[in-house]
Amino acid sequence: MGTLKWIQQWYFEQIDGEWEHQFGMCIETLDNPGWRVKISIENTDVKDKTFEDINIERNEKDWIHCKIEYDKEGNDSHFFGNGGQMNLGEILDIFKLWVEK
Repeated sequence: MGTLKWIQQWYFEQIDGEWEHQFGMCIETLDNPGWRVKISIENTDVKDKTFEDINIERNEKDWIHCKIEYDKEGNDSHFFGNGGQMNLGEILDIFKLWVEK
């Protein structure tokens, strides 16, 4: 299954009548230019899964930074992925590979 279809399926599997009203995912552009991906992992099977930060700097247009962030109380957690203008697919692949591990 391709990554985009997989992301759609993962989102669908989180929907329970409540999760989708508080949590979700966002893909937006950055002004440097590039991409920002924010995926809520709160109340999912991967909330407490270990993630090693990823920082890849190939050049000024080809870079990726991915991490998990928690709020101060540890009640709201997100996967964040930022990358260059051609790195959106790679960011989503990183999330997919991490979830599937």
